Amino acid sequence: MPAAMEETDLLVIGAGPCGLATAIAARHAGMPCVLVDRGTVVSTIDRYPLAMTFFSTPERIEIGGVPFIASHEKPTRQEGMLYYRRVAEHYELDVRPKEDVSDVTRESDGRFRVEVIRPHDRKTYLAQAVVFATGYYDNPNFMGVPGEELPHVTHYFVEGHPYWHRRVVVIGAGNSSVDAALECWRAGAVVTLVHFGEGFDRTLKAWVLPDITNRVKQGSIGVRWRSRVRAITPTDVEVVSEEAGKVERIAADAVLAMTGYHADTTMLRRLGVPVDPATGVPAHDEVTMSTPVSGLYLAGVIASGNDANRLFIENARGHGELIVRHLQAARRARPGGVTPAA
Repeated sequence: MPAAMEETDLLVIGAGPCGLATAIAARHAGMPCVLVDRGTVVSTIDRYPLAMTFFSTPERIEIGGVPFIASHEKPTRQEGMLYYRRVAEHYELDVRPKEDVSDVTRESDGRFRVEVIRPHDRKTYLAQAVVFATGYYDNPNFMGVPGEELPHVTHYFVEGHPYWHRRVVVIGAGNSSVDAALECWRAGAVVTLVHFGEGFDRTLKAWVLPDITNRVKQGSIGVRWRSRVRAITPTDVEVVSEEAGKVERIAADAVLAMTGYHADTTMLRRLGVPVDPATGVPAHDEVTMSTPVSGLYLAGVIASGNDANRLFIENARGHGELIVRHLQAARRARPGGVTPAA
């Protein structure tokens, strides 16, 4: 049986906040738009730690002009998921959960063929334009050390409760690492932080820094500065001090490798989009979010390359409007001012 096929003007890969904002802009412009996501709407937020709060205040992460009403100054993970679901419903966005894009190719007529895998079958979309709004949270930065694949090692943290009375090594000193360390310690774990730098990351949330600093001063949470993990075994973590050259084995029942994440640019590169080898930034125009491949766009953190702290919801939620404005201008420039029939 042939795979199902559907045609659309615009297809957005990724139904996170920036993908949703792109679809809203398309809705305002009267442009047919489909969003596909391997998970569900804002699935990245769904995978955040249960007690996570956003950096930003609600009004700075609103999209589509829909007010974000939160119970506190900083919205919670749960409030964020509820808000973005309601925005998608308010605008009746065409979001297709559990559709995992396996390939994107260019047809001879200039359209994009997007192949997706669904839970029980496959489907093909033909789109005039495609937006990559895939984020980065699905792709951890691996350390490449022996034992990293062991079952007690994870690159994601959910909550502290499962680590009660366990010895936990947390790798990193950024927001994710510190939040995990504090939550595990409060849940009754024995926690040690390991970081290659000399202190906490400069991007650490201001309201969290005094808490973790005091815990380290008290000795409640151990820390190994200027140290790197050399290997992980089922019972411990082998750490090398870069300053003294000393090798130490730290007993560990669980290892939280909070080493960050990166965008997957494989499909973009296959489509002919150059990616800077040093920064990881795909080539694009920041005024239009268009890539050198006509009809192919970026939205959200995928445009920031290796520096995931450069773009986030509040300064990337406008990407969708830039994209749709550019598409409209291209449409007006064509003979007759309309998009060619698919």
